[in-house]
This record gives sequence, structure tokens and C-alpha cells, in this order.
Amino acid sequence: MGIFLVPFVCGFFFLDAEERMEGSFLYQPAYCLDRVLREPAEQYVGEPGDIMLCTDDLLFWRITFTLALAGHPHHSGIVFRRPDGRLAVLESGPHDALDVETNDLLRHLRSYEEEGPVWIRRRRTPLTEEQSEVLTAWAIAQEGKRFALVRLGGQLTPFRSRGLLRTSAMGKPHGERHSYLCSELLMESLVAAGLVNPDTTRPAATYPRDVFFDRSRNPYINRHLNLAADWYPPARWRSSR
Repeated sequence: MGIFLVPFVCGFFFLDAEERMEGSFLYQPAYCLDRVLREPAEQYVGEPGDIMLCTDDLLFWRITFTLALAGHPHHSGIVFRRPDGRLAVLESGPHDALDVETNDLLRHLRSYEEEGPVWIRRRRTPLTEEQSEVLTAWAIAQEGKRFALVRLGGQLTPFRSRGLLRTSAMGKPHGERHSYLCSELLMESLVAAGLVNPDTTRPAATYPRDVFFDRSRNPYINRHLNLAADWYPPARWRSSR
């Protein structure tokens, strides 16, 4: 794929000096989990609606995700704009925490970079002002809720919401919940902002790997989840070239 342009004027005003010194770059997008850095790199500031994906090699998550037939990557979140203009990431369970948090975008990406590769799925077109405002209000309302630790354990049992026959009926959007899995919160956020079809989206049955590849081992997800029309493929993010 050829060079893609990353708009970096809008929103750059909100970066402080420390964030600018750290740097932020995206390499060329590809549906690949390898560690290859595909040149050329472009400066990345971020836009509301961008999707963050990351992974690490911790043994616990490798075993857990393997038993759940999930695989890499292990984590996901969504970029939104705070009311004061700063970009942040909404996610459930950042760095193995047991809550939902919002963290300033570039500093938070750097914290994940120290643990393993980070990818960004950029929006092909910016969100409308209304979509961005809805996403902001949604993100703020979820902050402080719990990571769905019990339901994470349920993903390793026959009673999980993801299965050949269960996904269609059991994985539907719930809107606001008391707790979320990471990719569940991502997909519920996309539904809340009107960015995906609520009739076919299955947040409780979607894994970060499905979002990364636009394809899934689950037949229902494979038929209905394809973000390629509105998001670029995943691109490796780094704080330096």
C-alpha cells in the first residue's frame, strides 16, 4: 500500500512540549502481526475514532487467550477528544488494571510500547462534530467502571457469549454496563457513536484479533464485522522512527 497522509495540524495545538519531544509515528498499514516496520513512517497525532491495539508476551495472557481461541493482539481501546481538547484513549483494563480508564493518548501509547508492539487503525474520514461529541460523552460516562473479570473467565467455558450458535443471540450490544471486556467496550463505543451497525455488531463476542484482521474464526463475526470501509488496516505505532 502506498504512502498515506496523516493529518496532524488539527489537534496539534493540544500537545504539550513533553509530548512533542517524545514523538509519535505510524508506519505503513498491513494486516500483519509481525514486528516489521514498513517504511516510510508518518507523524501521528491521532483523531477521535481511531482504534488502538496492542499486545505483549506475558505468559498469563498467552495461555488465557489461547484457551479462549483468541490469540494476539491482547488489548484494544478507542481514541476520543476530552472536553478540553486533549486526545485520550478509553479502555477497559489498561496494563492489567481492573477498571475502565481514560488516559492521555501519546503518553499512554508510549507506556504500551515498552511492553510490546502497538498498532493504530486510523479513521479514513474524520468523525463529524456530533459523532465526536457523542463519543466524548460516552467515554466520560464509562470511566471508573469495572473490568469484566468474571465474564473474562466465562470466555474459557462453554457458557461464553461467543460460539457457533450463541453469538447472534447472546453477543448483542447492551449499551452502558457496569463492567466491560476491552474489545467489548471498544465495540460498544463504536455502537454508541453510530460508527457501526448496532443490529449486526456483537460487542460481547468480539475479540481484539477480530478487530485487527477484519476477519474472525467465529462465523457470525466473520460475516458481519468488517471495518475496512471506515478504518485503515492496522499500522505500527512508535515514539521514534
